[in-house]
Amino acid sequence: MNEQIDRKLAQQIVDTVKDVCGQNVNFIDGSGLIYASTDAGRIGSYHEIGRQAAVAGKAIEVEADDRFTGTQKGVNLPVYHNGSMVAVIGISGPPGEVRTYARLAERITGLLIREREIGAFSRTQEERRSYVINGLIRRESMAEEYLKEALAEWGIARDTGKRVAVIRVYGRPYAADGAVLDQDIRRLFERVRACLYTRNYPNEYLAVLEEGDFARTEGMLKAFCAGREGDLKAGVGKAAPLEELADSYESGLTALESLRGSQENYAVYDQLTLEILLSRVSRASREEFLQKTAAGLTEEELELLAVYFEEDMSLSGACAHLFLHKNTLQYRLDRIGRKTGFNPRRFRDAAVLYLAVKLKNRPCPADGAGQNR
Repeated sequence: MNEQIDRKLAQQIVDTVKDVCGQNVNFIDGSGLIYASTDAGRIGSYHEIGRQAAVAGKAIEVEADDRFTGTQKGVNLPVYHNGSMVAVIGISGPPGEVRTYARLAERITGLLIREREIGAFSRTQEERRSYVINGLIRRESMAEEYLKEALAEWGIARDTGKRVAVIRVYGRPYAADGAVLDQDIRRLFERVRACLYTRNYPNEYLAVLEEGDFARTEGMLKAFCAGREGDLKAGVGKAAPLEELADSYESGLTALESLRGSQENYAVYDQLTLEILLSRVSRASREEFLQKTAAGLTEEELELLAVYFEEDMSLSGACAHLFLHKNTLQYRLDRIGRKTGFNPRRFRDAAVLYLAVKLKNRPCPADGAGQNR
C-alpha cells in the first residue's frame, strides 16, 4: 500500500465516489490487491486488471464481467499524487457510463490526500513533533513530503545516526510533584539538544538524540537520573538511521526493561549483554523454563537469590544486605537447592537460577513489555 493512502483514507475515498456515481468502487494497490471497497466482500481479493493498470500506468477498461480474475466490467484508472502512483481506482459499470466518474475519483483522491496533509501541517509544534516521532518509531506510513518539510523546518539532518532515549516515570504523573518532574524532563531534553522530544501520556517521555553528540550529552542524562531512583528509569537505544528509528526505540525499551528489579535507573543498549537475549524469549519458552527451575520458590526466596547474585554470590555481602546471620543464609540457600534441584552455591546451578530470577522479573515480548500507548 502506498505510504500516502492508508486503509481508512482509501475507504473514505471509495465511499465518497460511490455517493456521486452510485457504482461500486475499489481501491487497488500496485500488486493487484483490493484494500478498500464499497463491496466489503471484495476487500483482500486479487484484481487482475487493477494489477495490469498499475504496471502499465494507464487506464484499462473492461467490457464484460469475469473475463479476468477478480474483475468486473468497468474502468480501472491509476491515480497519481506528487508524481507517484498511489493506487488504481476501479469503478464497476458500463465503461461508457462510468468513465467520467473515474476522472472525478482521481480528483477526489488528490483533494482528500491534500486535505490530510494540510491537517497535519496545521498541528501545533508539540503535536507535530509527537506525530513525527511516533510515526517513525511505530513504522507508520507518513507522507514523504510532510516529513521532509518538517525535518527541514526543525533543522534535523536525515543522514546522521540517531538514538531514542526512553524515560518512564513512576508514581503519580498528574500530581503536583509529577508536574514539576515533567518540566524538569523537558528542560533536560532542551539541554541535551534533543532533535525531537515528546511525552506519551501518562508516563513515557521520548527524545531523539544525535549520535555525534551522545558522548557529550550522556553525562547530563546520567546526572539527571542520579538521585531519582524512585521517580523514573531511563533506557537509551542503539544508534540508527532516521528511517530505522523504530530499531533504536525498541532497543531503548530493552535497555529500560533490563533495569527491572535493579537499583539502577539508567541503561544504554550498547552496554547490555545477557539482557539482549532475555528480551527475545517468548512467553512459552519463559514459562517452560521457569516451571523447570523456580516454580516452587516463594517471592521471598526469589528476592534472596536476587540479592545473593547482586553480591556476586558472596555470603558476607548478601548477609550484610539482608541483615541475616551467615548460618541462616546458608540454610536458606540449601533449602532453595533442595526445592529446585539446583544448588545456588555451585556455579553451573547458580547460572540456571540466575537466569530464572532475571526471567521472573522480566515480562516477555508477548506480554507487551514496555508498551505504553
